Amino acid sequence: MSEIIYLTDVAAITCIVNKDRSDAVLLAARDVGAHAAIVHTGQGWGVRERLGAWGVAMETEKDVIVFVVSSDQQDLVFEAIYQVAELNAPGRGFMFISPVEQAATYVPKAVREELQVEG
Repeated sequence: MSEIIYLTDVAAITCIVNKDRSDAVLLAARDVGAHAAIVHTGQGWGVRERLGAWGVAMETEKDVIVFVVSSDQQDLVFEAIYQVAELNAPGRGFMFISPVEQAATYVPKAVREELQVEG
């Protein structure tokens, strides 16, 4: 069994958007270098939903998309998602970056040698 190679210079970008924007968000992030995403459906409410008929909070279904990217990429991916998701308009969604203390995945031998990583 091989040793774990820890990735420590990474961040998680979480984006909560209307379902009709998910594909555009995924493509935009991929186009600027994000390699993978996790997408799941969530329910909740926000300011826009509370402004519905009679001021009653209405639940809406959203997609929650999580990207784990290198810290070097985080600003570029964040900005690309912000633009394509149109988060500058009310009710479009919400996004945030969280630090990731450590992560692990398969790293090919050639990449480990190039980066001089032991494992």
